[in-house]
Amino acid sequence: MNERIFVIEDDENIQEIVKLSLESNGYQVILFDNAIDAIAAFHEFAPDLAIFDVMLPQMDGITAVKKIRETNTQVPILILSAKDTEIDKIHGLDSGSDDYMTKPFGVLELCARVRTLLRRVQPKSKQIKTPSLTIDKSTHVVTHFDQIMDLTHKEYQLLLYLIENKQRVVERDELLNNIWGYDFIGESRALDVHIRSLRKKLDDDGEKYIKTIRSVGYRFVEKEDSHD
Repeated sequence: MNERIFVIEDDENIQEIVKLSLESNGYQVILFDNAIDAIAAFHEFAPDLAIFDVMLPQMDGITAVKKIRETNTQVPILILSAKDTEIDKIHGLDSGSDDYMTKPFGVLELCARVRTLLRRVQPKSKQIKTPSLTIDKSTHVVTHFDQIMDLTHKEYQLLLYLIENKQRVVERDELLNNIWGYDFIGESRALDVHIRSLRKKLDDDGEKYIKTIRSVGYRFVEKEDSHD
């Protein structure tokens, strides 16, 4: 295994708990008590995953994640926070993180989430194409009829997941679990907002790309003549 994980947390007790838990599962853990040092180390040590606390000295975790996403869109990021309202979770996930976990948390669940996030970044192929869309998974660039789309991190993940599973209907809870994290199962407003935004950017008023399956979920349904 030996994946390298950055843990950015200024509480020494939580640092130690997380470090011991991850190391017992075979991960290499590097600890930071502030985001500025962690960001500086990203280029030198190239972590396979990063865990950020929200409340950090000098630079908060949300700001740090946004800064990392300016140059690195691939490394999985898990946010830890004592804030557990829906709007806090949406704010944290829309910053570019891949999962959001509230304190206090169980170490077994933490390790399960880490395993899930690390599995997600093992791409099946580097490029996916449909009649009108091309997704480059190595750069996260999406083109629609050869025009680069301006997608948020979550919109990109949502579109990619739907296309990679276009042979079936993807249930809402599955999307919430895989795109927003475990805590969002049953919380559907974030998904609805992002589906609407994605459709608008695809000029998809007639559901020629993303079809709603009522009371179930969504399916990517682009046909060969969808550009006509």
